[in-house]
Amino acid sequence: MQTHRKAVAEIAATVRSHFERNESFRINHGSTNSTRQMARRGRTVDISALSNVLQVDTQKKTALVEPNVPMDRLVEATMKHNLIPPVVMEFPGITVGGGYAGTAGESSSFKHGFFNETMNSVEMVLASGDLITASNSEHSDLFHGAAGAVGSFGITTLVELQLIRAKKYVKATYHPVHAVPEALEKVKEMVQDPELDYVDGILFSKTHGAIITGQLTDDLPSASEIQRFSRANDPWYYLHVQDRTSQSPGKPIVEYIPTADYCFRYDRGGFWVGRSAFQYFNFPFNSFTRWWLDEFMHTRMLYRALHASGQSRKYVVQDLALPFSTAETFINYTDQSFGIWPLWLCPLRQSRLPTLHPHNPETEPDGKSLKPLINIGLWGWGPSNPREFIAKNRELEQKLRELGGMKWLYAQTYYGEDEFWQMFDRQWYEALREKYNAKSLPSVWNKVHVDVEAEEAAIAGSWSGWLKSVWPVSGIWGLYKAIQSGEYLIARRSTWKST
Repeated sequence: MQTHRKAVAEIAATVRSHFERNESFRINHGSTNSTRQMARRGRTVDISALSNVLQVDTQKKTALVEPNVPMDRLVEATMKHNLIPPVVMEFPGITVGGGYAGTAGESSSFKHGFFNETMNSVEMVLASGDLITASNSEHSDLFHGAAGAVGSFGITTLVELQLIRAKKYVKATYHPVHAVPEALEKVKEMVQDPELDYVDGILFSKTHGAIITGQLTDDLPSASEIQRFSRANDPWYYLHVQDRTSQSPGKPIVEYIPTADYCFRYDRGGFWVGRSAFQYFNFPFNSFTRWWLDEFMHTRMLYRALHASGQSRKYVVQDLALPFSTAETFINYTDQSFGIWPLWLCPLRQSRLPTLHPHNPETEPDGKSLKPLINIGLWGWGPSNPREFIAKNRELEQKLRELGGMKWLYAQTYYGEDEFWQMFDRQWYEALREKYNAKSLPSVWNKVHVDVEAEEAAIAGSWSGWLKSVWPVSGIWGLYKAIQSGEYLIARRSTWKST
């Protein structure tokens, strides 16, 4: 803790000096799982050293964790004590601070809510350089309001996380479904079962899908085999589920998965986004090539390559939250307009209003009668022409609003400022920013909005921007930068493989 306090004091002093000089700055976390184009260089406050699990309290079932601790290291540290966070984001590289600043939900979020709902407190350096601790009993308005606000209130420096008892396996059951309405009804049915710890789903097409339920357990029936997903010769999770449900379309299939393997089951291949790399390079996609290129197919590598290559300007990576009542209409729209399959389904228990998380407009005005949401993951190639790509994303945003949905803010966001604030309580947000001296920081809209004209001008005025538009230069460059960054080495020694 002494080292932590010293580091935080230095960060607070740096922030205070910028505040007194009325200077803007950006934060260097050391990593990102956003698919937005990153801000250009300028004044930075480096918090990359805040990357430690400081304490695991087995009596209180809590952990003190710095913001740059990624999920794989967090799970490794807590499982040594037979404990695990209630919500573990599916990619090993997503950090604790990122889970609080962004919208982070997983297959346990139907039960526990978004990641921030599993926190007891947050230590934060405000824009003025003041250091405060926020919780449900102290600065509760900030504790709630900064969740999902993408760092527009200050810098998170420490989190106290809740933990639950870990067990050796997740008993996973794959329920085959054969139509979109059937899939949505199955999800609604499963989230009512108090015995379940996890619920999500994959739609491979309009006529083939699987709703997946999970239960933490220490019991392994004698006739059961353990199914792994962490080793290079293991199958990619989504392909495995697709194969198993194709072979047995009529009844549920049960498997036992080591808990850490379940938590990060989508890491290899980045759900199914990794397959796009094979498509880009026109490279064969089979079990041998997936094994041979395994170290390049983990999400840390894929994110780094996506940023460096510039392919994020052509790739749709969007998580959309909708009421169950309009989800089928939205899926029909994405099928016709984008033709992207598979889709991910994840039921969510939403946060109380007001909030910067996606929320359901069907919720009662008191903000307490919360209706559930369904997260639809839409990830795949969009139009290659930049203007067509933007137009398609704008169309998606408009359709989403029409159907009462909202998007995660980690991805490309094209809403105009007035349009953006029609979805959120701007008066509440601005009052909170005023109260905690955060007005000197970029607002949430400023941070997530894509400045299309500036981006196009930067590309047009850069020979490297033109060069990277030539196939396969951008892909090779992205791969080179991912290796150069060290993500290649992290993928090789990923801690969760041995957890």
